[in-house]
Amino acid sequence: MTPGNNGASTPEDDDPFGYLYADGQARGAQPPTASYGYPNAVNRVRPVGERQYGQQTQQAPQAPTAQYGQVPQQQGGYGQPNANYQAPEAFPGGPQATRQQTRGNAGGGGRGGGPNTKGLLIGAIAVVAAVVIGISVAIIVGDDSEDTAGNDTGASTTPTAEENTEPSPSASKSKEAETAELPKAEAKTLLLGGNAAIASDISGAKSDGGFYVGNFNSVGSSVTWKADDVPESGKYTLYVIYGVPGKDADATLTVNGTAQGRDLNLANFAKAAEGDYEKGWTNTYANVQLNKGSNQIKISCEDGNSCDVNFDQLYLRKGWKS
Repeated sequence: MTPGNNGASTPEDDDPFGYLYADGQARGAQPPTASYGYPNAVNRVRPVGERQYGQQTQQAPQAPTAQYGQVPQQQGGYGQPNANYQAPEAFPGGPQATRQQTRGNAGGGGRGGGPNTKGLLIGAIAVVAAVVIGISVAIIVGDDSEDTAGNDTGASTTPTAEENTEPSPSASKSKEAETAELPKAEAKTLLLGGNAAIASDISGAKSDGGFYVGNFNSVGSSVTWKADDVPESGKYTLYVIYGVPGKDADATLTVNGTAQGRDLNLANFAKAAEGDYEKGWTNTYANVQLNKGSNQIKISCEDGNSCDVNFDQLYLRKGWKS
């Protein structure tokens, strides 16, 4: 079988570009009367080189049109637009249809007036990125909150602005006890016993008027301090300012009727010469346990004590001195 003309339904009729060829034109092929491609496409004839993207449109110089079937003379270098080139639609007898703007419909942002799908795509990506970042931040914050709640050891004791910053009653009591002025006694406020007497002939005493308790060197002599206003029960240090004539002395210490296990040390800590009462002023201390309120502290010369000593002042300090 040999190919032949089978009638009106010929390949030229099926080929929308048959009118471009000599044999197609001989067979009567006609250019399409409507645009081919996508529906609703807009066709505009625009010679090559007329529009440049990103610049204002300039009309390319119109070159002489070559006859159909002839190759127009090439001008310009490689890669440069040829001003003499024209689309087939511009040839004599060619279709009046305009160039189909399919790029605008397909890709957006092209020459056509289709939707800017590139911009929409970028916007969608930005929204997705923002959502992902938000979810990540929420997860991190949630994990930190759970860790804090699960590992709360109560180590932080700093109160917030909303929390009550007032100290507890026990803490307030302790602080008041530490800062309150503790009782203090001078020579003339002490209760004397035995041969003890007030004197002022030896200078150097710190009590008001330079008074001190002397004539203590005999068994039965004593000084008793009624220490009132002790802020709370507990451990205190009793300080005693005294003077000796260049030699060591001691006495018996009794607190609230109970004699202490050790004598009150009244040594010659000032290193004064023997017989020098004026240079022998110094101080000593003893750890005592006191009750809140009123307490009686007694220093006495008992059998076995060496009592050649003068007493100036007595005072308390909170806690025991080691």
